[in-house]
Amino acid sequence: MGPGNVSHCILLLFSHLFLYTLALDCEVIPGTLTQIDAGVGLVGGVNNKNEAVLLIGNRFEKIGSSTKHFTIGPAGELVANLSNHVFKFWDGGFRLIEGIQFKQVDAGGDQIIVGVSQTDDVFCLNKDSNNVGPSSDAPWTQLTGKLSYYSCGPYSCWGVNSAGNIFLRRSVTGASCGGSGAFESITGSLAMIEVATDGNIFGVTAQGNLVQRTNPTPSNPPGSSWSNVVVCPSSTSHKFVTSDLGRLYVICSDGSVRRCI
Repeated sequence: MGPGNVSHCILLLFSHLFLYTLALDCEVIPGTLTQIDAGVGLVGGVNNKNEAVLLIGNRFEKIGSSTKHFTIGPAGELVANLSNHVFKFWDGGFRLIEGIQFKQVDAGGDQIIVGVSQTDDVFCLNKDSNNVGPSSDAPWTQLTGKLSYYSCGPYSCWGVNSAGNIFLRRSVTGASCGGSGAFESITGSLAMIEVATDGNIFGVTAQGNLVQRTNPTPSNPPGSSWSNVVVCPSSTSHKFVTSDLGRLYVICSDGSVRRCI
């Protein structure tokens, strides 16, 4: 390859990267958070005072206290508090779901709830039981395996374990929150992962890199590979991610929040 061809290739590569950067238009939302989740057009999270907050306009407004994890999606609004008790917003307020304790909970599936216990056990609750409201008689299903983080979308659920290994659960539906088969190992390593209600999958590595799964579909839930995305000032300063309605919400290592389209 001659010098002219090399220069042409470098120019094409630079142009591609430049256009990709322009395509991701981001803005900073005032406030700092430790965790964030978006779904059904709403955005909530937890600030550094362990308060549950909801994005109203361009401000995060307090809606609860003593919170470690907040989730919002088709299954409703739920929080896990500092004692790992889980509350669901129901009939005008947050109501305790008795009989379970989760350190992380997710409401992004087809009106199913999933959660992870302090000992990394994984549980889910079907749509019909969830829609009855908080109940100590709810028939939770325990899934075989250990995860530290678990998130569901319209047709699959994804999780990571304490070692950073990534797993997929196929054919998850409102009537079958456990899906089909067992957890399937996916190449890569992540600290956390989130599945959006449109099926898009994002994650953050232990080193702070933000990644997106390429080409996941109902017929091919695993997609094909991981691609890098840069939102925060440094490519290794991402801490948490969520997505909804074509918008990406990212917490950077300093706690600042960015919304991108």
